[in-house]
Amino acid sequence: MGMTIAQKIIRDHLVSGDMTPGSEIALRIDQTLTQDATGTMAYLEFETMGIERVRTELSVAYIDHNTLQCGFENADDHRYIQSVAKKHGIRFSRPGNGICHQVHLERFGVPGKTLIGSDSHTPTGGGIGMLAFGAGGMDVAVAMGGGAYYISMPKMFKVNLTGRLRPFVTAKDVSLEILRILSVKGGVGAIIEWGGEGVRTLSVPERATITNMGTELGATTSIFPSDEITRAFLRAEGREDAWRELSSDPDAVYDKVIDIDLSTLEPLVACPHSPDNVVKVSELKGTKVDQVCIGSCTNSSLMDMLKVAALLKGRTIKPSVSLSISPGSRQVLSMLAERGALTDILSSGARVLECACGPCIGMGFSPNSAGVSLRTFNRNFLGRSGTADAGVYLVSPETAVAAALTGEITDPRLLGDMPEIEMPDSFRLDDSGVLMPASPEEAKAVEVVRGPNIKPFPDSRPVGERIEAELTLKVGDNITTDHIMPAGAKILPYRSNIPHLSQYCFGVCDETFPQRAKAAGESIVVGGDNYGQGSSREHAALVPMYLGVRAVIAKSFARIHVANLINAGILPLTFKNPADYDAVSQGDRLALRDIHAGMDSGTVTLEDLTTGRTFALACDFTERQKAMLKAGGLLAYTARNNEK
Repeated sequence: MGMTIAQKIIRDHLVSGDMTPGSEIALRIDQTLTQDATGTMAYLEFETMGIERVRTELSVAYIDHNTLQCGFENADDHRYIQSVAKKHGIRFSRPGNGICHQVHLERFGVPGKTLIGSDSHTPTGGGIGMLAFGAGGMDVAVAMGGGAYYISMPKMFKVNLTGRLRPFVTAKDVSLEILRILSVKGGVGAIIEWGGEGVRTLSVPERATITNMGTELGATTSIFPSDEITRAFLRAEGREDAWRELSSDPDAVYDKVIDIDLSTLEPLVACPHSPDNVVKVSELKGTKVDQVCIGSCTNSSLMDMLKVAALLKGRTIKPSVSLSISPGSRQVLSMLAERGALTDILSSGARVLECACGPCIGMGFSPNSAGVSLRTFNRNFLGRSGTADAGVYLVSPETAVAAALTGEITDPRLLGDMPEIEMPDSFRLDDSGVLMPASPEEAKAVEVVRGPNIKPFPDSRPVGERIEAELTLKVGDNITTDHIMPAGAKILPYRSNIPHLSQYCFGVCDETFPQRAKAAGESIVVGGDNYGQGSSREHAALVPMYLGVRAVIAKSFARIHVANLINAGILPLTFKNPADYDAVSQGDRLALRDIHAGMDSGTVTLEDLTTGRTFALACDFTERQKAMLKAGGLLAYTARNNEK
């Protein structure tokens, strides 16, 4: 039986386990990346391991999230990351050099290599045939220390593409179409491989848009073949020697196959407040728009920006619309300037922002109150923009431009002829924004700089035989990590200060939760389906752990978040009968008993001490995960093993 692309890369990197879907496997990791909203904590965790130098082939620390410096906090974190990177063998991408996924694709990604990053959109690397995973900071720290990355062996899905995209229909529309088909949880437990004749019509930036958005499906990762189109991209980046051909075997077997004819698609839009709430742009014709944002790690490539500039050339945006443009990297910005495209953008009335994540994470450029914002981003979760009552829609750059010019949601095909944009034969190469680490000998003299906002890693607690605590919060389906631990300009600067950050925990759901959790001492949280979807931020586990949350019981969990809960020593359990979710109430006193025996049997008993009812909870843990929970999380488990 033949193998898929992902199966071949997994086979070549398998440290332990077998490739039976659902069984635990350990993978050797070639590369890691971090960004500054998660990186400070990841490097604090790495330092606790006592390893002098990273053991990966390549590790890069990017500064692209917390680039607003309204106080000392972000600047201090950047100094810490820069110094720890220099000391421990990590390359440092300076503020302004670009968004981690765009820069990594341009300068460091290698087909056939494994990559994990402390950002959920790390699967962007699948656009050039990398096996790239989003992960929690602890997992990245362990990988930097030479440890394996553990996941459940995924199922294999294939999306078979035929035909060719018509003018004004884009890779973003392909992403929205697969979200419409599968939903935000339709890819859970699977790697999505994109294939078929239609793949050859897509450039690397288009492929990267699709693999980036695969994260919103809940997929483990997404991947494209590495072919002559990949080779041409790497040649243009001066890195053709990194290319290797990768394709699936003709007789590879997939658990699911989805067919999409590219020629039948039309411009699509994801409506508030979920990426899978997808309709045709034409169905929303005439909806007034207040703000348009173009950029983020999804649609900020040179190809995207050149299309935007060509459509804006000689035109002016509506006075009622505020338009921001965020190029994905300094390379993109420089080439826009060289080609005169930057002038076309500026002349339209657009505002050009820094080469950073910016508005995507609520880091500036928040919409007006009750405003409608069209964004080329990957997420439109409630409140993520920084404005609680804003309506955020996800669209392609072409649809975004149409709205900026007309002041309302408009089918971009009404703009006239689509200008022809071709990939350049060579990109402008300038890696001066990436600082190399010190040599092993020089590193001994490097001092790690710590500002007052950087607090010690919080202590976790081992999971014992019994947990008795109040159900302090009950939430519904599709609770995101933005619900649990919001982002935004006011909160992100405290990602290295868990005590301060804790006062915002679950603020989107219940502003009283932090105080009530502290008063309870220990508590339990109950959630619905797909609990913890979205960002890989481990703070959505670390902060509840700091506040005394000992267990989370849900109908189902998102992959990265359940791993982060276990890493933090929080017990994740699921209702064996989903209807039991309705039988427990916030404020009830709950008890989990005989937990260790339940871990072995696969069933833990929940007793509602308030009502007297009992329920069966599933706990499908590997032996390693059981040991981690009993030790109090990944760092305690690692320290214990290092002592042996």
